[in-house]
Amino acid sequence: MTQARPRRPVFGLLPWPERQAIAEALRTETVGGLVLLAAAVVALVWANSPWSAAYESVRDFHFGIPALGLELSVGHWTADGLLAVFFLVAGIELKRELVVGELRTPATAALPVVAALCGMAVPAALYTLTASAGGGSLDGWAVPMATDIAFALAVLAVISTHLPAALRAFLLTLAVVDDLGAILIIAVFFTSDLDFWALGGAFAGLILFYALQRLRVRGWWWYVPLGVAIWALMYNSGVHATVAGVAMGLILRTVRDKGEETSPGARVSHLVHPVSAGVAVPLFALFAAGVSVSGTALGHVFTDPEPLAVVVGLVVGKVLGIFLGTYLAARFTRAQLNPELAWADVFGLATLAGIGFTVALLIGELAFPDAAQAEHTKAAVLVGSLIAAALAAVLLRRRNRLYKRLWEEEERDEDADGIPDVYQTVTQLSGHR
Repeated sequence: MTQARPRRPVFGLLPWPERQAIAEALRTETVGGLVLLAAAVVALVWANSPWSAAYESVRDFHFGIPALGLELSVGHWTADGLLAVFFLVAGIELKRELVVGELRTPATAALPVVAALCGMAVPAALYTLTASAGGGSLDGWAVPMATDIAFALAVLAVISTHLPAALRAFLLTLAVVDDLGAILIIAVFFTSDLDFWALGGAFAGLILFYALQRLRVRGWWWYVPLGVAIWALMYNSGVHATVAGVAMGLILRTVRDKGEETSPGARVSHLVHPVSAGVAVPLFALFAAGVSVSGTALGHVFTDPEPLAVVVGLVVGKVLGIFLGTYLAARFTRAQLNPELAWADVFGLATLAGIGFTVALLIGELAFPDAAQAEHTKAAVLVGSLIAAALAAVLLRRRNRLYKRLWEEEERDEDADGIPDVYQTVTQLSGHR
């Protein structure tokens, strides 16, 4: 009689190298999330103050190089330029997950990938149903699909939870898959008037970028000018310029060669991630989140079908999609929930994933070129994200005593050797080799 295979734990102890990499990424994202939160507040206050005309004047001020097709407003520079840096980091993180992280094997990838896909599909479906029922436009179906990891981590920092590392890692992996889904949607559904010469030039630049990586060529003076040229060509091709960022991130090597201290991907991420989280994304938020919050403007959020559909997608769709996706993936892959946790913890995490700020605002701008409709959609993203954040705060704070105990067990290092004691028992080490 054959023995049944042991069931793999879900949200158990992470392998130590994975734990270190996740911890570094989350520290940067948390600090960046707090800056992002501050930038969003400044944008809302400024846009609704007596100096709102100055806000619009700065946001709409154009500068650049007209001869290269790059004379853009400040708002567009932040959306098309600075967010390319954000997607460069997202591409590197996705490559790391695929090569050495949770997505490298089907067994470990199934859970976060299924949860992320359901977390994108259900909000899009609920948007479509809600907007259709109200006779609204379906153009914004992709707006509630993305999770904003920085904003979510900022909420965790503000409410002072001690969420276990495995849950935080799951949230980060969800966001990475979300970002890939978002960039594919932007590339496929929000591309028009293609300039094939510029697009060909961008692809030629990416091939050269790949060749330099394969030939182990080092030196920023090769990659920075080439990266800027690829970005400019991608912008002029009609494909959203942020696609260039994620493409270059996916090309960078994330595995060290013999004799290398760090891989090129890790080096670039270490240098650029703080700029992305602390400068690029907050500046985008500063010029994208400045919408009217008057009673009339907020009234549109709950009376117009498109903004209401965005709120429903973020608050209801994200929770249902991620929770049900996680449950079904665990059920059909013979995975067993960590006995220290409950499905209520997964539900709270799914609620937190309803915060869809940065990428949702970007897709909202692309989906609704009309300024008034875009403003209402942005307001809906803000309202939906705030509702999701408030619900998550209530749900996660209720379990914080348990989270704090688990966190303390994970962090305890009585021999002060820099490695938590939980990783130094023979049983656990053998289980993670």
